[in-house]
Amino acid sequence: MSTMNFAAQTSDDFNRAKTKAIVNEIQHFLKPDEAKLISFYDLKELLHPDNETYVGMKTVPVASIVGSEGRYNDFDNMFFPKRSHLKNRWESIDRAHLQNIILPPISLYEIGGLYFVRDGNHRVSVARARGIEFIDAEVISLRTEIRLKPGYTMKYLLKQIIQYEKRVFYSETAFGDITDDWSLDFTTAGQYDVIYNHILTHKYYKNLNNIEEISLTDSIMSWYNTVYMPVVDTIYRHRLMKAFRHRTVSDLYVWLLKYWEDFKAKYGEDTPLDSVAGNFGETGDSLFAKIERLKNRLKSPWQRKTIIRKNKT
Repeated sequence: MSTMNFAAQTSDDFNRAKTKAIVNEIQHFLKPDEAKLISFYDLKELLHPDNETYVGMKTVPVASIVGSEGRYNDFDNMFFPKRSHLKNRWESIDRAHLQNIILPPISLYEIGGLYFVRDGNHRVSVARARGIEFIDAEVISLRTEIRLKPGYTMKYLLKQIIQYEKRVFYSETAFGDITDDWSLDFTTAGQYDVIYNHILTHKYYKNLNNIEEISLTDSIMSWYNTVYMPVVDTIYRHRLMKAFRHRTVSDLYVWLLKYWEDFKAKYGEDTPLDSVAGNFGETGDSLFAKIERLKNRLKSPWQRKTIIRKNKT
């Protein structure tokens, strides 16, 4: 193949890959986060790995490379190029593949069984576009107990992390067996640690009045009956779930208590929870209404007509 033909082929390859990124973005217009490449630092912040270990050279499945350290805005979640300024570098790597030139290995971080590009984003992009299944890489591993399944959205990975945290919390505390409540669920990571700290704080104050130290089991049951459930009852009594329809009652328990603590710091320790809950609900309703109005504006005309027809029937 001549130099001119190589140039034409690589240009076509890049344009096809960039078009796929555009189509992917259009398809996820209402949920743009689903078309974004995952940031290594965002996931690292959720997992809090212990340390780094140099693994060395490995042959890595391209499908397991789900994000990037620094170029997550330049490529979509399938590693297709989103920016025109990537063209020259992308085409030079594509040309090397056409000429069977062996390229140096890429550099990756591994965390939770998934890989993130340190160096070599263009090479991963070309590999994806060409359907290449494996790539040579120099790997640094960050230690964490959780193992994640490959996924192309942060939402999918977050769900796995929360499920893992729930399994650990229920296993280590026997919370479900003690309370017979298996629906302590959250939509954000790190909340089971918050609950555990609430229980330990409750245990501390209970022990101040006891000669014999109260057990963790009794502390969990006491916290559940005298702290958690009264707050949950307040949440339902004020119909706060209507203002936060995509959240859980356990989410609202944590947020409402934090909101209450802030109120008490400003207005005094005798501030009743009921008055705070009412104010919290008004804030939630207002915020939720704004989000709903924005979603409706973003919907296409035929979707808005469908909504109007449904509301009329």
